[in-house]
Amino acid sequence: MKPLLVLVSSFVIAIFAVRILTKEYDFALSARIAMSIMLCFTAIGHFAFTKGMSMMIPQFIPFKTSLVHLTGLFEILLAIGLLIPKVKVVSGWALIIFLILMLPANIYAAIHQVNYQKGTFDGNGLSYLWFRIPLQFLFIVWAYVSSIRML
Repeated sequence: MKPLLVLVSSFVIAIFAVRILTKEYDFALSARIAMSIMLCFTAIGHFAFTKGMSMMIPQFIPFKTSLVHLTGLFEILLAIGLLIPKVKVVSGWALIIFLILMLPANIYAAIHQVNYQKGTFDGNGLSYLWFRIPLQFLFIVWAYVSSIRML
């Protein structure tokens, strides 16, 4: 829920900031700015909640802590890439692939009731997916519309 609030509120602020700075509305740029802010926000979680995020990864995958940190860094790189005109399309596609690849970790976490913030197994469970899967789809569409098929 927090990433959605960050995304929407950043988008509204970015619309007005871009309008003030450029004298015109640029919804695609505002959407990329908002997505970049949201990605930086979620990347912080990879470092602040490393233990819990490591628990979201299935047991058979090695180097969980390193993987959590690397994905956090990747989110930051994607956030930067969305703001660079020459690489925004490539960054958009990379973000879409990244979001698709992260969905199984969210499903695994829901099945095992992982609470990534506490690092415990008392999370919301499968009911979490009723929100998370549509949210992931929204993020994918947002990335596509704002960086690949710009409005």
